[in-house]
Amino acid sequence: MGFQLENVVPWGRSLPEYIKMFGLTLDDFKLRILDCAGGPASFNAEMTKRGYSVVSCDPIYQFTDTEIAQRIQETYPVILKGVQETRDRLVWQDIESPEQLGEIRMAAMRQFLDDFPAGVAAGRYITAELPNLPFDSGKFDLALCAHLLFTYSEQFSLEFHLKSVLELCRVAKEVRIFPLLVNFSNDVSPWLEPVMNHLQNQGYTTEIKQVAYEFQKGGNQLLRVYTS
Repeated sequence: MGFQLENVVPWGRSLPEYIKMFGLTLDDFKLRILDCAGGPASFNAEMTKRGYSVVSCDPIYQFTDTEIAQRIQETYPVILKGVQETRDRLVWQDIESPEQLGEIRMAAMRQFLDDFPAGVAAGRYITAELPNLPFDSGKFDLALCAHLLFTYSEQFSLEFHLKSVLELCRVAKEVRIFPLLVNFSNDVSPWLEPVMNHLQNQGYTTEIKQVAYEFQKGGNQLLRVYTS
């Protein structure tokens, strides 16, 4: 059985959130960027409007904008319920309430949906998933991966994480992964240390960097991987 839309919980973030999550600078904007597991984020749409180069990949892109929009409507109340139940583990500063969070996410996802058909036609949205990406080695300068690796440590094995990060390193000169916490918790992923050790043994430089974004308490760090 192939990838099923009913197993997806789409939740998109905006360009301002990406800037904070990944510590992006104006110089970074000029790079060839891969947004891996981009989902229904508005990052690609917003960057494209500004004249920058972003390719997003996700298995959800095999579906139409109408199908994705329907799935967003189905899962939206479920996600907000989960946020309500874990609100004590979250930082309510820039975002003041679950309701405001929902409004911000929906606005980002609407931008994505508006851009999606044209983006598919232009080759900016590619159907693909880790740990096997359909890109040439070194195609990108920077690969970003948010809320998949480490976030879903309970669902994805250490082997999956190792293969996935190495695949990102194959297609991009630099990789940034955010956050380092397990989903709906304040616990650092148990896979973080073994992944870093393995990468270092493979000749990569790894660095944990603090960023100006914290929604999960303690979730204000990313993993940066690059070749020395």
